[in-house]
Amino acid sequence: MALSDEEMRLASDESHAVIEEAKAAGVYVFGGGINEAVDPALVSADGSVSTTIYPGSRLTGGFAVLEVPSRELAVEWARKLAAACRCAQELREFGYDPAS
Repeated sequence: MALSDEEMRLASDESHAVIEEAKAAGVYVFGGGINEAVDPALVSADGSVSTTIYPGSRLTGGFAVLEVPSRELAVEWARKLAAACRCAQELREFGYDPAS
């Protein structure tokens, strides 16, 4: 994102407004920002730790987890967040684990 300080403030305010809307709609689960000052780590099955991560897995910015009944609604929420944040949003679906 290449935004001026003013535009960044507006994007922050507008994205927080979308999150408040999601909370009011009862679909917000949790979210937050990625602390980009802390390098990610890859912890292997043998317990070794590496700063090399999976190719293409570098996350920046933030994320929001919403629980909605359809992909169409997920896309609509992602559209709202993309417009507010002024950047594309990557949409992923969690797999349900009945043991969790």
